[in-house]
Amino acid sequence: MIRIYNYGEVPNEEIFARENIASNVEGVVSDIISTVIREGDKALYDYALKFDKAALDALEVTPAEIDEAFASVEPEFVDILREAAVNIRAFHEKQVRQSFVISEKDGVVIGQKVMPIEKVGLYVPGGTAAYPSTVLMDSIPAKIAGCAEIVMVTPPMKNGKVNPVILAAAKIAGVDRIFKVGGAQAVAALAYGTETIPRVDKIVGPGNAFVAEAKKQVFGKVSIDMIAGPSEILVVADAASNPKFVAADLLSQAEHDRMASAVLVTDSRAFAEAVSEQLEIQIPLLPRAEIARTSIDKNGKIIVSEGDLNKAIDIANEIAPEHLELCVDNPFDYLNKVKHAGSIFMGRNCPEALGDYFAGPNHTLPTSGTARFSSPLSVDDFVKKSQFTYYTAEALSRVADKVAYFANKEGLDAHARSATVRFEKE
Repeated sequence: MIRIYNYGEVPNEEIFARENIASNVEGVVSDIISTVIREGDKALYDYALKFDKAALDALEVTPAEIDEAFASVEPEFVDILREAAVNIRAFHEKQVRQSFVISEKDGVVIGQKVMPIEKVGLYVPGGTAAYPSTVLMDSIPAKIAGCAEIVMVTPPMKNGKVNPVILAAAKIAGVDRIFKVGGAQAVAALAYGTETIPRVDKIVGPGNAFVAEAKKQVFGKVSIDMIAGPSEILVVADAASNPKFVAADLLSQAEHDRMASAVLVTDSRAFAEAVSEQLEIQIPLLPRAEIARTSIDKNGKIIVSEGDLNKAIDIANEIAPEHLELCVDNPFDYLNKVKHAGSIFMGRNCPEALGDYFAGPNHTLPTSGTARFSSPLSVDDFVKKSQFTYYTAEALSRVADKVAYFANKEGLDAHARSATVRFEKE
């Protein structure tokens, strides 16, 4: 049963469970990466047989396989995928940055070029745990950014095929190439390349502890989006909220995994007890009841701040939750007070699941308190910037002595002379 506390009984930094669960896989992942670098495709076939129980004839998914999978998915779900893609695209198109040029001084032109990352690798969990939403959320912003090639990796099922809904989402999103490989070996293949899988410039997408550790180890060779921890939700709800709805929202994250943290902050103890009762009613009804039960009993909490919901905002700003729900009548009264949160869901009719699948904002979010300094996945994650500078000889002559003076202050004489040498008499 979920535990109920008065505000202040639990230090803010202990409200969410934030244990390092990847430390024990570091050596295993390092060995896998080394093997992929050394053996290439052979290692990927061997690992598919070992970990996925799949004897593969080829690593790359063919166009025929994609078409066959697409045809097998219910038309109703295909329509929903397409509508979700439209919403995601509309939201992320607003994030596009433009290059700029400044030429306000005579003989001086400076500016910034915004350019897409050329090749992006997308990791998508597969097999029985298929997440087509991840395909849409992680590939559509890359497409909008203008990335030349999006390479997707996802674990095969035992029959050697990829889950059809994953392929359907990939077709709708416009993924360029798809490979049947998962785990740390997939991350290694994207980072270093093999005979079949191209090396990419950035890897995005969620995964288990092995995938997270692999992304950590290859960072620097390639860029990554983030190291994601267990799922988190902080629900702020007043006494006028429906306890049945709030309990359901808490469970939407608790069912992810046993380490997930689902926390409610409310201004009413009676409401807190009603939500606790609803959790006990709803958990046994879930197919993933065992996972949700462990999450709620081990990591779930209800914090009661009698008569003062503003304290909930203080908690949010301290722990920087991945998901923050403001279940109140006037959520926009609180919005500007929130300083640290991955994604904010406003009002009584905005469950976090809207953001996971359909509304448009991205569901790849900072966890483990990293929302204090990082952001949801966006088009910005798929571009890089170069700056440029142009001076005429006359423009340089006006500032060369100042540049040299600055350089000499740092003891860098060659820097200084590079600015003044152009004006020395022969």
